[in-house]
Amino acid sequence: MIKVVLLGAGNVAFHFYEVFSKHAEIKVSQWYNRTLATLSQYKNQVEITDKLESISTTADVYILAVPDDAIGPLSTKLNLENKLVVHTSGSVSIHELNKKLRRGVFYPLQTFSKEAEIDFNNVPICIEALEKEDFKTLKKIAEIIESPVYKINTDQRQTLHLAAVYVNNFTNQLYRIAHEMVDTKHISFDILKPLILETAKKVETLSPYMAQTGPAKRNDKKTLKRHLKLIENPQHKEIYELLTQSIKKTHGR
Repeated sequence: MIKVVLLGAGNVAFHFYEVFSKHAEIKVSQWYNRTLATLSQYKNQVEITDKLESISTTADVYILAVPDDAIGPLSTKLNLENKLVVHTSGSVSIHELNKKLRRGVFYPLQTFSKEAEIDFNNVPICIEALEKEDFKTLKKIAEIIESPVYKINTDQRQTLHLAAVYVNNFTNQLYRIAHEMVDTKHISFDILKPLILETAKKVETLSPYMAQTGPAKRNDKKTLKRHLKLIENPQHKEIYELLTQSIKKTHGR
Protein backbone atom coordinates (compact mmCIF):
# COMPACT_ATOMS: atom_id res chain seq x y z
CA MET A 1 0.00 0.00 0.00
CA ILE A 2 1.21 3.49 -0.87
CA LYS A 3 0.55 6.04 1.86
CA VAL A 4 -0.12 9.57 0.62
CA VAL A 5 -0.40 12.94 2.36
CA LEU A 6 -2.33 15.58 0.43
CA LEU A 7 -1.52 19.27 0.93
CA GLY A 8 -4.03 21.79 -0.37
CA ALA A 9 -7.80 21.77 -0.81
CA GLY A 10 -8.38 23.04 -4.32
CA ASN A 11 -9.94 21.25 -7.27
CA VAL A 12 -6.94 19.02 -7.99
CA ALA A 13 -6.57 17.90 -4.37
CA PHE A 14 -10.30 17.19 -4.16
CA HIS A 15 -10.28 14.96 -7.24
CA PHE A 16 -7.10 13.17 -6.17
CA TYR A 17 -8.68 12.39 -2.81
CA GLU A 18 -11.80 11.08 -4.54
CA VAL A 19 -9.94 8.77 -6.90
CA PHE A 20 -7.34 7.60 -4.34
CA SER A 21 -10.16 6.68 -1.96
CA LYS A 22 -11.56 4.26 -4.53
CA HIS A 23 -8.40 2.15 -4.61
CA ALA A 24 -7.27 -0.04 -1.72
CA GLU A 25 -3.64 0.10 -2.90
CA ILE A 26 -3.50 3.81 -2.02
CA LYS A 27 -4.26 5.25 1.40
CA VAL A 28 -4.62 8.98 2.00
CA SER A 29 -3.30 8.97 5.55
CA GLN A 30 -3.57 12.73 6.10
CA TRP A 31 -4.88 15.88 4.44
CA TYR A 32 -3.45 19.33 5.20
CA ASN A 33 -4.90 22.73 4.44
CA ARG A 34 -4.16 26.04 6.11
CA THR A 35 -7.93 26.60 6.48
CA LEU A 36 -9.22 23.57 8.32
CA ALA A 37 -12.90 24.40 7.76
CA THR A 38 -12.45 23.69 4.05
CA LEU A 39 -11.77 20.04 4.92
CA SER A 40 -14.34 19.66 7.69
CA GLN A 41 -16.65 17.48 5.58
CA TYR A 42 -13.88 14.86 5.37
CA LYS A 43 -12.95 14.74 9.06
CA ASN A 44 -14.65 11.35 9.55
CA GLN A 45 -12.92 9.87 6.51
CA VAL A 46 -9.31 11.01 6.85
CA GLU A 47 -7.11 12.75 9.39
CA ILE A 48 -7.16 16.47 8.64
CA THR A 49 -4.87 19.18 9.93
CA ASP A 50 -4.05 22.86 9.48
CA LYS A 51 -0.68 22.63 11.26
CA LEU A 52 2.46 21.94 9.25
CA GLU A 53 4.24 20.62 12.34
CA SER A 54 1.54 17.94 12.65
CA ILE A 55 2.14 16.48 9.19
CA SER A 56 3.01 12.80 9.32
CA THR A 57 6.61 11.82 8.59
CA THR A 58 5.76 8.22 7.67
CA ALA A 59 4.00 8.63 4.32
CA ASP A 60 5.47 7.42 1.04
CA VAL A 61 4.48 10.46 -1.02
CA TYR A 62 3.52 14.04 -0.17
CA ILE A 63 1.49 15.75 -2.90
CA LEU A 64 1.48 19.55 -2.95
CA ALA A 65 -1.74 20.44 -4.79
CA VAL A 66 -1.42 24.16 -4.08
CA PRO A 67 -1.14 27.37 -6.16
CA ASP A 68 2.10 27.70 -8.12
CA ASP A 69 3.49 30.55 -6.01
CA ALA A 70 3.01 28.52 -2.82
CA ILE A 71 4.94 25.42 -3.94
CA GLY A 72 8.48 26.58 -3.15
CA PRO A 73 7.71 28.29 0.19
CA LEU A 74 5.54 25.40 1.41
CA SER A 75 8.17 22.79 0.55
CA THR A 76 10.69 24.78 2.59
CA LYS A 77 8.40 24.88 5.63
CA LEU A 78 7.79 21.14 5.69
CA ASN A 79 9.36 19.34 8.64
CA LEU A 80 10.54 16.57 6.32
CA GLU A 81 13.87 15.36 5.01
CA ASN A 82 14.66 12.81 2.33
CA LYS A 83 10.94 12.29 1.71
CA LEU A 84 9.31 12.16 -1.73
CA VAL A 85 7.48 15.47 -2.16
CA VAL A 86 5.85 16.25 -5.49
CA HIS A 87 3.89 19.16 -6.91
CA THR A 88 1.06 19.02 -9.42
CA SER A 89 1.81 22.15 -11.44
CA GLY A 90 2.24 22.32 -15.19
CA SER A 91 4.50 25.37 -15.13
CA VAL A 92 6.68 25.14 -11.99
CA SER A 93 10.16 23.60 -12.22
CA ILE A 94 10.93 20.50 -10.19
CA HIS A 95 13.88 22.44 -8.77
CA GLU A 96 11.60 24.92 -6.98
CA LEU A 97 10.98 22.20 -4.42
CA ASN A 98 13.36 22.37 -1.46
CA LYS A 99 16.63 20.45 -1.88
CA LYS A 100 16.24 18.69 1.47
CA LEU A 101 13.47 16.63 -0.17
CA ARG A 102 13.35 13.91 -2.79
CA ARG A 103 11.67 15.92 -5.51
CA GLY A 104 9.13 15.03 -8.15
CA VAL A 105 6.18 16.19 -10.26
CA PHE A 106 2.81 14.46 -10.61
CA TYR A 107 1.01 16.68 -13.13
CA PRO A 108 -2.52 15.73 -14.25
CA LEU A 109 -3.17 17.38 -17.60
CA GLN A 110 -6.87 18.08 -17.32
CA THR A 111 -9.28 20.84 -16.37
CA PHE A 112 -10.72 20.31 -12.89
CA SER A 113 -13.90 21.64 -11.32
CA LYS A 114 -15.30 20.28 -8.07
CA GLU A 115 -18.77 20.13 -9.60
CA ALA A 116 -17.70 17.96 -12.56
CA GLU A 117 -16.88 14.26 -12.26
CA ILE A 118 -13.51 13.20 -13.64
CA ASP A 119 -12.70 9.87 -15.27
CA PHE A 120 -9.00 9.40 -14.55
CA ASN A 121 -8.81 6.91 -17.43
CA ASN A 122 -8.81 10.08 -19.54
CA VAL A 123 -6.40 12.12 -17.43
CA PRO A 124 -2.78 11.91 -18.63
CA ILE A 125 -0.37 12.01 -15.68
CA CYS A 126 2.97 13.64 -16.54
CA ILE A 127 5.69 12.42 -14.21
CA GLU A 128 9.13 13.74 -13.38
CA ALA A 129 11.46 12.59 -10.62
CA LEU A 130 15.14 13.03 -9.80
CA GLU A 131 15.49 9.45 -8.53
CA LYS A 132 14.64 6.30 -10.50
CA GLU A 133 12.87 4.63 -7.56
CA ASP A 134 10.75 7.73 -6.95
CA PHE A 135 9.69 7.71 -10.60
CA LYS A 136 8.60 4.09 -10.19
CA THR A 137 6.51 5.02 -7.13
CA LEU A 138 4.76 7.85 -8.95
CA LYS A 139 4.20 5.67 -12.01
CA LYS A 140 2.67 3.01 -9.78
CA ILE A 141 0.18 5.52 -8.34
CA ALA A 142 -0.83 6.63 -11.84
CA GLU A 143 -1.24 3.02 -12.93
CA ILE A 144 -3.40 2.18 -9.91
CA ILE A 145 -5.84 4.98 -10.78
CA GLU A 146 -5.67 3.78 -14.42
CA SER A 147 -4.36 7.02 -15.90
CA PRO A 148 -2.13 7.19 -18.98
CA VAL A 149 1.46 7.84 -17.85
CA TYR A 150 4.03 10.07 -19.57
CA LYS A 151 7.64 10.72 -18.58
CA ILE A 152 7.92 14.47 -19.11
CA ASN A 153 10.77 16.76 -18.03
CA THR A 154 10.31 20.33 -16.78
CA ASP A 155 10.99 21.99 -20.15
CA GLN A 156 8.54 19.69 -21.93
CA ARG A 157 5.93 20.08 -19.20
CA GLN A 158 6.06 23.87 -19.30
CA THR A 159 5.54 23.82 -23.08
CA LEU A 160 2.72 21.31 -22.64
CA HIS A 161 1.09 23.57 -20.08
CA LEU A 162 1.33 26.52 -22.46
CA ALA A 163 -0.30 24.43 -25.21
CA ALA A 164 -3.00 23.40 -22.73
CA VAL A 165 -3.84 27.06 -22.13
CA TYR A 166 -4.48 27.44 -25.86
CA VAL A 167 -6.68 24.36 -26.22
CA ASN A 168 -8.57 24.83 -22.94
CA ASN A 169 -8.52 28.32 -21.43
CA PHE A 170 -8.43 30.27 -24.69
CA THR A 171 -11.04 28.12 -26.41
CA ASN A 172 -13.27 28.39 -23.35
CA GLN A 173 -12.99 32.18 -23.57
CA LEU A 174 -14.05 31.94 -27.21
CA TYR A 175 -17.06 29.87 -26.10
CA ARG A 176 -17.89 32.64 -23.62
CA ILE A 177 -17.73 35.29 -26.34
CA ALA A 178 -19.94 33.18 -28.62
CA HIS A 179 -22.35 32.67 -25.72
CA GLU A 180 -22.57 36.44 -25.24
CA MET A 181 -23.16 37.00 -28.98
CA VAL A 182 -26.06 34.57 -29.30
CA ASP A 183 -27.52 35.74 -25.99
CA THR A 184 -27.94 39.26 -27.37
CA LYS A 185 -30.16 37.83 -30.13
CA HIS A 186 -32.05 35.54 -27.72
CA ILE A 187 -30.60 32.39 -29.30
CA SER A 188 -29.87 29.31 -27.17
CA PHE A 189 -26.17 28.47 -26.83
CA ASP A 190 -27.25 24.79 -26.86
CA ILE A 191 -27.57 25.01 -30.65
CA LEU A 192 -23.77 25.39 -30.86
CA LYS A 193 -22.91 22.45 -28.56
CA PRO A 194 -23.02 19.72 -31.25
CA LEU A 195 -20.57 21.80 -33.32
CA ILE A 196 -18.26 22.19 -30.30
CA LEU A 197 -18.30 18.44 -29.70
CA GLU A 198 -17.75 17.56 -33.36
CA THR A 199 -14.82 20.00 -33.60
CA ALA A 200 -13.16 18.34 -30.61
CA LYS A 201 -13.94 14.87 -31.98
CA LYS A 202 -12.30 15.63 -35.32
CA VAL A 203 -8.82 16.08 -33.86
CA GLU A 204 -8.91 12.52 -32.55
CA THR A 205 -8.39 11.35 -36.15
CA LEU A 206 -7.21 14.46 -38.02
CA SER A 207 -4.47 16.99 -37.35
CA PRO A 208 -5.81 20.46 -36.42
CA TYR A 209 -4.36 21.68 -39.73
CA MET A 210 -6.37 19.16 -41.74
CA ALA A 211 -9.52 19.68 -39.64
CA GLN A 212 -9.70 23.44 -40.25
CA THR A 213 -12.71 24.76 -42.18
CA GLY A 214 -14.52 28.10 -42.46
CA PRO A 215 -14.46 31.47 -44.22
CA ALA A 216 -10.90 32.42 -43.20
CA LYS A 217 -9.45 29.23 -44.68
CA ARG A 218 -11.52 29.74 -47.86
CA ASN A 219 -10.66 33.46 -47.88
CA ASP A 220 -14.36 34.21 -48.25
CA LYS A 221 -14.00 38.00 -48.19
CA LYS A 222 -17.68 38.89 -48.28
CA THR A 223 -18.49 36.64 -45.30
CA LEU A 224 -15.51 37.94 -43.32
CA LYS A 225 -16.62 41.56 -43.90
CA ARG A 226 -20.20 40.68 -42.97
CA HIS A 227 -19.02 39.09 -39.71
CA LEU A 228 -16.94 42.10 -38.77
CA LYS A 229 -19.96 44.38 -39.27
CA LEU A 230 -22.01 42.20 -36.93
CA ILE A 231 -19.46 42.39 -34.09
CA GLU A 232 -20.21 45.32 -31.81
CA ASN A 233 -17.60 44.76 -29.09
CA PRO A 234 -14.23 46.24 -30.24
CA GLN A 235 -12.25 43.63 -28.31
CA HIS A 236 -14.21 40.79 -29.88
CA LYS A 237 -13.64 42.34 -33.30
CA GLU A 238 -9.90 42.48 -32.63
CA ILE A 239 -9.86 38.80 -31.64
CA TYR A 240 -11.82 37.87 -34.78
CA GLU A 241 -9.37 39.76 -37.02
CA LEU A 242 -6.32 38.31 -35.28
CA LEU A 243 -7.52 34.71 -35.57
CA THR A 244 -8.67 35.25 -39.16
CA GLN A 245 -5.21 36.49 -40.14
CA SER A 246 -3.58 33.56 -38.35
CA ILE A 247 -5.77 31.05 -40.23
CA LYS A 248 -5.13 32.81 -43.55
CA LYS A 249 -1.38 32.73 -43.00
CA THR A 250 -1.43 29.07 -41.96
CA HIS A 251 -3.36 28.04 -45.05
CA GLY A 252 -1.61 30.32 -47.53
CA ARG A 253 -4.43 32.77 -48.18
